[in-house]
Amino acid sequence: MPVSRRHFFKQVGGVAGAIAAGTLFNPRFAKKVEAAAAKIAHLTPSEAASDEDFWFTVQQAFTTTRGIINLNNGGVSPSTKIVQDALQRYSEFSNEAPAYTMWSILGPRREMIRTKLAELAGCSAEEIAIVRNTTEALGNVIFGLDLKPGDEVLTTNQDYPNMMRAWQQREKREGIIVKTVSIPTPPKNLSQITEALEKGITNKTKIIMVSHIIFLTGQITPVREICDMAHRRGIEVIVDAAHSFAHLDYNIPDLGCDYFGTSLHKWLCAPFGTGLLWVKKEKIEKLWPLLSPENPRSDDIRKFEALGTRSFPIELAIGEAINFHNGIGSKRKEERLRYLKNYWAEKVSTFPKVKMLTSLHPEQSCGLGNFSIEGIEPGKICDYLFNKHKIYTTPIGHEEFKGVRVTPHVYTRLEEIDFFIDVVKEISRRGIPS
Repeated sequence: MPVSRRHFFKQVGGVAGAIAAGTLFNPRFAKKVEAAAAKIAHLTPSEAASDEDFWFTVQQAFTTTRGIINLNNGGVSPSTKIVQDALQRYSEFSNEAPAYTMWSILGPRREMIRTKLAELAGCSAEEIAIVRNTTEALGNVIFGLDLKPGDEVLTTNQDYPNMMRAWQQREKREGIIVKTVSIPTPPKNLSQITEALEKGITNKTKIIMVSHIIFLTGQITPVREICDMAHRRGIEVIVDAAHSFAHLDYNIPDLGCDYFGTSLHKWLCAPFGTGLLWVKKEKIEKLWPLLSPENPRSDDIRKFEALGTRSFPIELAIGEAINFHNGIGSKRKEERLRYLKNYWAEKVSTFPKVKMLTSLHPEQSCGLGNFSIEGIEPGKICDYLFNKHKIYTTPIGHEEFKGVRVTPHVYTRLEEIDFFIDVVKEISRRGIPS
């Protein structure tokens, strides 16, 4: 159910007040927000996506510089002031007497963060492990599955390099076989992705790995359809959700997958170096952990957290990021991110020599988009955007396509995107000045 604007700032404001007096969410500011809250309470998430008064207030929760137009939030996103303050507060407390304050006081509080993450993910807390990023989360799965020489792992040629290198290491050391299939960019429909994977299956296929949102283009994949297809053949599915968690509105169990990993420092705006591993409860026992706990065959999800000394302040500050996300509302946030992508992509796609590598159909993309300009290398476009105009984007190079990835976030202002659009228009018409 959409969260009202009034409820959002009552919830987030209360949290901030408990953290640090004089931050953004003080009583004076709250009164200004409450005066405007009724203006959005009646709107659907898609209608609220274009309410700039509401999003202006959300933007004030961030401390991002306006000296750079950051359109590369896909790699890592900034945290709100609330999260930064919580991290500092927990860190200062830890340093009072670390052996006591960390292990005896802050350590047990991680269980509340696990519970909050489980509520956000729509699953049991006993299926959630708190890790540092998607690479660590899926590393536990990739290296933890029992596979024998000749067993096949199937994925696409657009999956993230860290995951592919992990599989390739197992291939070299253990003799498993890693197969990839090519998928259209963009596909005419989502079933083309499922069909491509289905054609790659053999009687030796044991695992399918798929990205929920492909990091190269922002392509959303039909994970549920892929999982159902795979399970009918007795094949397990791993989902790389680095870009979909806290970006799209969904519950993990609804995807139908067996294993799931994501980073929380992307779209959730949690502290840098935070992630989540989800393992279906009945599969935890058989999965070997990446680092060895006392009982590696335990069915306790915490066996995947056997890291040794870790930063409890970073992990505990995740809670404030969840509060902020919940205050906005998952669906409302999804619609805003899609609105921002469409805002620039619909205009840029009309410019000479521009090609969108991302479908604008709402089922196929949300906040990430990728475009190319005929005859100009993406790297040169990105360099010019930043060096001349301080617009930060990401060059994407793939064996089948090249483009510029653009990823705004909820703190991004429309006038910043307008400026980006104007510069791209000039590049498409006149090229890059020598």
